[in-house]
Amino acid sequence: MGGRIARPVFPLAGTDILTVTRVADTIREKLTARFAPLRLEIEDQSHRHAGHAGARPEGETHFSVTLVSAVFAGESRVSRQRVVYQTLAAELATRVHALSLTTLAPEEDKR
Repeated sequence: MGGRIARPVFPLAGTDILTVTRVADTIREKLTARFAPLRLEIEDQSHRHAGHAGARPEGETHFSVTLVSAVFAGESRVSRQRVVYQTLAAELATRVHALSLTTLAPEEDKR
């Protein structure tokens, strides 16, 4: 019965099972859990930074996030962004090089 042993296939060479999750998915999960957003838009802008510091060939290093949440009502822009950065601290310390934030309270959202 000869045969070959199947090896696990990972989508990106050099990754392990813990890093296979898309960064954008992790950002979405964490921000949704923390802020219960009325609107959450996450755009991977890594392609705009190819060849720059912090960019990786596989992307998912530079993101733009728009987050509308009642949690931000009455908070300053700095306070809003600080709590988002705290929520995504692990990603910012490892996989995310740059994060552009637009944080709005519901009454400020003019789409």
